[in-house]
Amino acid sequence: MASAREAALRRRSSPKVTERAPDDAELLELLEAAGRVADHGSLAPWRVIALRGDARAGLGRALGEAASARGADPEKVAAKPLRAPLLVAVVAATRPHFKVHAWEQEAVASGVAHVLSLLLDDAGWGVMWRSGPYTRDAAVAEFHGLADGELLLGWLYVGGRPEEPRPERRDPAVAERFESRG
Repeated sequence: MASAREAALRRRSSPKVTERAPDDAELLELLEAAGRVADHGSLAPWRVIALRGDARAGLGRALGEAASARGADPEKVAAKPLRAPLLVAVVAATRPHFKVHAWEQEAVASGVAHVLSLLLDDAGWGVMWRSGPYTRDAAVAEFHGLADGELLLGWLYVGGRPEEPRPERRDPAVAERFESRG
């Protein structure tokens, strides 16, 4: 296993993946580590839903319904969940807390998703985090069984890494985004 720094520097989104995917046991093992992100109040304000097989088509139907309501092509949108054999829906499960605001709980869930994507990439899987306007649609929320206070942050599309070389990582121009005050 690479160091955290090496894993972060090596990570690339994989827009295309093969039909191989980690099983639930491997996913749980990686979630054990990903769930250790900084979590003010130890609320664990997140959950994930693994979507495989026919569940992906069910999500596609919900996305198609959402797309139709927005005037988009429902068939095109409904096919998107079939791009990977495993979709990991990332849910921020926020709840009222006297000290930990909802935005901070959403940040924890985001952190879990990001660390999980790093761990999946490091384990040799192709991963791409996808989101968009449909994450907040009622039909999509209903499909995922979201409760009050839960927000869908998106999906990690996971599968085998294709044989072709991964695209070069763009330079994030870190120096332009850094400020130091004394």
